[in-house]
Amino acid sequence: MTGRATYSDAGVSLATGAAVVERLRAAVESTGASAFGGFAGLHPLDERRLLAASTDSVGTKLILARARGRLRACGADLAAHCINDVITTGADPLVLLDYVAANRIELEQVAELVEGAAEVCREAGVALVGGETAELPGIYKADELDFAGTCVGVVDRDRLLDGSSVTNGDVVVGFPSAGVHANGFSLVRRVLEDEDYEGDDLLAPTRCYLSQVKRLRERARAFAHVTGGGIEGNLARVLPSGLRVAIDWGAWERPPVFDWLARHVAEDELRDVFNLGIGFCAVLDDPGEDLVIGRIARA
Repeated sequence: MTGRATYSDAGVSLATGAAVVERLRAAVESTGASAFGGFAGLHPLDERRLLAASTDSVGTKLILARARGRLRACGADLAAHCINDVITTGADPLVLLDYVAANRIELEQVAELVEGAAEVCREAGVALVGGETAELPGIYKADELDFAGTCVGVVDRDRLLDGSSVTNGDVVVGFPSAGVHANGFSLVRRVLEDEDYEGDDLLAPTRCYLSQVKRLRERARAFAHVTGGGIEGNLARVLPSGLRVAIDWGAWERPPVFDWLARHVAEDELRDVFNLGIGFCAVLDDPGEDLVIGRIARA
């Protein structure tokens, strides 16, 4: 099956996801929201500060993680993923709320998820302030489980990063992922039907990039969290019109899990779906000592 497995074959359409954003844009922006479609939504807190908020879930990684006894890693995924989205704006993350839903709640599973999230929150200085646990047998099938969350942070208006200052010739630096993180697992599970993989980088939790952002945000022009849509797709979300990103795909070594996936998935599909070893990017005029993985060019 080399080169044949696709995200759409696994039941997921990136194009549909993009279309949903555009379809809902007018309704959402009519409420006074801004930055819709970005990594985090923004709302004025007062004349000086903005709230930055993001909601996401762990997705179908939960199915595989539960089968392999790795639910705690999915708890870490949720917290890190939501925090990473919020900090792309330059915001300081403040609080996280979580939501666990299942056909039937099992205490140990919920505890693993929440404890994993709490560990990341403690390291990031984020308060896990509460959430919701719901048993929904009429919605979820037997043994199904979902885990979602919302992170809220705050940023001064004069420190907001929205990509508007990115210019032709800027460099893109990349920070390594721990592996697949929490996107693309519908396709991963499809590939597992053809060949098993047990490397640690398959289910390794999403890395939190708060320390890198704090180090660079005074001189960064944009940040991008590499999730569904890959490196190019997520960088495109923070680039002004008329600019594009040119990635040097040989600038870093990919974790072994992506070599395994490459035996079953075409390269173009891999680039569209997975992080391929780069979990977070910054756009700068001067990379310093960080790894340069591409440059900004005219479209």
